[in-house]
Amino acid sequence: MPKPEWLKIHLKTNTKFLNIEKIVRSHGIHTVCEEALCPNRFECWDRGTATFLIMGNICTRNCGFCSVKCGRPLPLDPTEPLRIAKSVKEMGLSYVVITSVDRDDLPDGGAKHWAKTIKEVRKAAPSCKIEVLVPDFKGNIKSLDLVLKSKPNVFSHNLETVPRLYPVVRKQAKYIQSLKVLEYAKERGWITKTGIMVGLGEKDEEIKQVMKDAHSAGVKIFTIGQYLQPTNFNLPVFRYVHPKEFEIYKKWGYEIGFSLTISGPLVRSSYFAEQSQLIFNLG
Repeated sequence: MPKPEWLKIHLKTNTKFLNIEKIVRSHGIHTVCEEALCPNRFECWDRGTATFLIMGNICTRNCGFCSVKCGRPLPLDPTEPLRIAKSVKEMGLSYVVITSVDRDDLPDGGAKHWAKTIKEVRKAAPSCKIEVLVPDFKGNIKSLDLVLKSKPNVFSHNLETVPRLYPVVRKQAKYIQSLKVLEYAKERGWITKTGIMVGLGEKDEEIKQVMKDAHSAGVKIFTIGQYLQPTNFNLPVFRYVHPKEFEIYKKWGYEIGFSLTISGPLVRSSYFAEQSQLIFNLG
């Protein structure tokens, strides 16, 4: 299925982009921008923002939509939190998104490593706001508490798709469990965020219900973007959603009650994440 015009990206690189690329390479760190083949990485790096991928680049889960490699991960690198922190400082970021692969091989899912990374970034760049995009930790409350006690500014966990498609799209996760993760963080006072992809075969009424479920769980920020097949080994695109439909989704979001709804063909969960600062006046 050929991509429509609105999904064609004109790639541009400049000094700022190349500088960020140089910093990433010099510290040997991973970005989700590259590992997940994000279509916005050139634009985001040009704006001086990036999303860091911690705990390696091999995931213990094999989600149908994701291009990150699945397999047996290497042991955690104890130097990674400091290398991430140094990179954030050198880039001069005012807002950073940190995410990770799933590490179901670890008893705490990597929560201690998460906490250390957040603390090191906070120490190296005190004024930088931190958004965490976490896995579900299999619903482990102790793991969630470790992350929350490190005091990120925004807590994000993606629902990814509608419940009906979980067995195909996100077969090792549970929709209700993900909602409970978001609800738990909200109940403890955090600004929460989630997002889904469309174009996988979902129906409009299912999309709207997911939005309602997320809002009921206390979510304040909701993102919706087009699913793009990253490799031939991933799920095919069921359909390309027209930009006008994304405007409808955005309208639904505000009608349902989200403080911020970001909806568009190329939107990803960390796309323009820094807008959270404007909405919530993060301190």
